[in-house]
Amino acid sequence: MTTGNAQRRVVVTGTGVLSPVGNDRAGMHQALLAGTSGVRPMAAWDSIANLRCRIGAPVDFAGTDHYRRRQLRSMGRTAQLAVRATELALAEAGLDRSALADGRTGIAYGSATGSPDALLEFVSAAHGQDASGVKATSYLRAMGHTAAVNIGVHFGITGRMYTTSSACTAASQGIGYAFEAIRSGVQDRMLAGGSDELTPAHCAVFDALLATSDRNETPGTAVRPFDADRSGLVLGEGAGTLVLEALELAQARGAPILAEVCGFATNTDGAHLTAPSSETQARCLTMALASAGLPASAIGYVSAHGTATDSGDLSESQATATALGSVPISSIKGHMGHTLGACGALEASATIEMLAQGTFASTLNLDTVDPACAGLDYLTGDARSLDVRYAMTNNFAFGGINTAIVLARWDR
Repeated sequence: MTTGNAQRRVVVTGTGVLSPVGNDRAGMHQALLAGTSGVRPMAAWDSIANLRCRIGAPVDFAGTDHYRRRQLRSMGRTAQLAVRATELALAEAGLDRSALADGRTGIAYGSATGSPDALLEFVSAAHGQDASGVKATSYLRAMGHTAAVNIGVHFGITGRMYTTSSACTAASQGIGYAFEAIRSGVQDRMLAGGSDELTPAHCAVFDALLATSDRNETPGTAVRPFDADRSGLVLGEGAGTLVLEALELAQARGAPILAEVCGFATNTDGAHLTAPSSETQARCLTMALASAGLPASAIGYVSAHGTATDSGDLSESQATATALGSVPISSIKGHMGHTLGACGALEASATIEMLAQGTFASTLNLDTVDPACAGLDYLTGDARSLDVRYAMTNNFAFGGINTAIVLARWDR
């Protein structure tokens, strides 16, 4: 453990992703470069009355094929995705269960909610009609911290646990809090990220806010971040786990080092539950730079939150321009929709691969930048080759929660 005021460097030694366009980091990166869309019609939603958006971006993973029935009793799909992504991340990091139970490994993981299907088991009881549908495991699958605790039990983690049920910033807060825990010496290693499943219940929430796209006939081009012709977001699902470790410990065990986490910041607008504040968002980005000890000019690429909503895109672009200037920027939500609690980890994983390969995906379906958006270097068309040392990945959530993570290419 670090003592005094010393701060340790923090590196990423493994990632695991389950995404609408691929279930490993390299495959996801290739799909992003190729302009692949994971958005498709959701036929099972056609029978739901008054649902405006009937397209989504599912993940090709069946937890029921991968886990035993006994394990599934406490795991809804949100937790299944999280545990599987963590398995993949640990495998890449070269770690097994025996290395995780010393109390020096912790978890920082979140989701927007637990599994909505599990909540249905409470409905009759909540209305004072019949409690027989409530199972012993109903709450374990429905609770907001279901992903984190199922990871903990599955891998025997005995260290610190942060549960970040903060909607679209769940994963990025998880990564940030993990970074801070290691940097300060509280933990040596952290499993960090987020997950969420795709359900019509989530879609209905954004429908009610008039935030979803209604272009159900053209799913592949429905999500258009920063575009003048954008029509709203489309939901996806997924999970992303990053293994974060103190640099000296990772080097001592000969671990693969994928990138360095250099800085993190999070704050809140304190003004409105759904309307973003570009001023507070810009402050968050500036705070992340200070955490990393870098000037704005050091950031060579920004992974945008880029939801394809009017207020979100305008506010984020203005905040980015204020804090960083005309920086190269793109959003991968055109490819895979908005994966809610997973998006921060999936976007961080994608950024890590882009930094390593020097090839950065453009924003899918961004044909004409909305002139109301701030003047940034929007990546459009083909992927772009860039020599970038430092990148920033940003997310913004309901409640005015803002996050920014600074990542560095590992080349030494």
